[in-house]
Amino acid sequence: MGNGISTKQAFLFTLINYLGVLIGVVSTVLIYPQDKEMLGIIRFVDACAQIMYPIIVLGSTHALINFYPQLTEKLQHKLFSYSLVSLAKLTGWVGLSLVVLYFFYKDSSFTYVAFAFPLAIAMAYIELFRRQATNLQKISFPTFFEKIIPKIALPTIFILAIYTSMTIDQGLVWYIVSYVVITAVIGGYIYKLYPYAIHKNYDDLFDQVKKKQYYAYSLFAFAGSFGSFFAFRVDSLMIPSFISYEANGTYNIGVTLASTLAIPATGVFALYAPVISDLIKQGQLKKLNEKYKEVARVMFFIGMLLFSCVAVGIESLFRLLPTYDKLAPSIPIIYLLGINGVLNMSTGFNSEIISYSKYYRFNLIAILLLMVLNVGMNLWFLTQTSYGIFGVGLASLISLTLFNLGKMFFIYIKMRLWPFDWQFAKLFASMILMLGVGFYLPEMGTNYLLTLVFRVGFILIFGGVLIFRTSWLVLVQQRLLAVIKHYWS
Repeated sequence: MGNGISTKQAFLFTLINYLGVLIGVVSTVLIYPQDKEMLGIIRFVDACAQIMYPIIVLGSTHALINFYPQLTEKLQHKLFSYSLVSLAKLTGWVGLSLVVLYFFYKDSSFTYVAFAFPLAIAMAYIELFRRQATNLQKISFPTFFEKIIPKIALPTIFILAIYTSMTIDQGLVWYIVSYVVITAVIGGYIYKLYPYAIHKNYDDLFDQVKKKQYYAYSLFAFAGSFGSFFAFRVDSLMIPSFISYEANGTYNIGVTLASTLAIPATGVFALYAPVISDLIKQGQLKKLNEKYKEVARVMFFIGMLLFSCVAVGIESLFRLLPTYDKLAPSIPIIYLLGINGVLNMSTGFNSEIISYSKYYRFNLIAILLLMVLNVGMNLWFLTQTSYGIFGVGLASLISLTLFNLGKMFFIYIKMRLWPFDWQFAKLFASMILMLGVGFYLPEMGTNYLLTLVFRVGFILIFGGVLIFRTSWLVLVQQRLLAVIKHYWS
């Protein structure tokens, strides 16, 4: 097996992810707003499944990736088999816990918790098969089914519910069925590439990998995954409990659209991950600091450019759509979470620096602290104020800002690395000016399309001037010139 994913697999992986995002955005602006209560219920069930799924997995999928390369082929098979067995056992324990919980918690929402259980099982096995596909360097096929099929299934279910007599519960059943089908298809695909069997004895496996080491790593990974849910996705669980399912739907429309701003960061951070790891291992902190500053500027520019386009154009864009009345309440959430995304991008690859350094355990501590902060602030806004879902977005903005600042100062204290410089300050001032002018550009009456083109066009032209007329974004300038040269030469 090679040391990384092939170029073809990496390209297909990226293409599939962007296709999934495109389908999700189109569904979010045209289909989901037509029944926001149903969207809120499905996101609540999804959130419940996201709580159960890390418990069922209990870090075994991370352990599979971590220990797999150091084993012989025979022991690799046993490790995968042990992961399958672990998931089955933990599924039983989670199911039994839900039965016991039912006798003490007979709230009407428990029906949706029950729906979440089979969904969580499917998610757990999909994750295991996907991890094994990564080991085999065959990620494109599983990624297609994992990222695309649910995004096709969900709007299809919405359309059937809106235009036929399908109920929400029936829609949930079909949503779960789509995940079961994905599990079966990916499982069959992995079996074809890598025929697996259930083994009875694992003594030789744990002679090579000590049980204490295996479970310590698994529990560490579980804590990170479980904490991440409460840190980043607890909103979908709390909004229905304190407000309504419809409000949850409104909020999730904003989340989906705002999250598209961060897509470029995912690719850039993945690209720089091996570079960061090598520089830290070689002790080249000065060079790492230069990359840290360069990427922070680039990520802030990209995030702020995209956010500015959204901020000045979202009202006009939504007015062009037949679902405007149902989309409009999500606009403040898009603004809040968009700012959140820009701040997150502008601090650069601080998580990656910590992850590949000897201080990697701090990431877990930071996530657990964020979990407490985010849940606490959500509770305060939902119970002590009348801000509603705007308060939830505000809680997310404040907690994630503190989270990123905490990691940034930790890196500075421990490694003397800092993402900001005078070039960043000049870029920041210029982008704020750009956004301010864009907001105050005149509207073209009721010609919303012309207003959209005029305002967004100004933002893009201003961004182009910053790229080609300053030295602040050399990396972006070089990439764009290379693309232009390739297609025009």
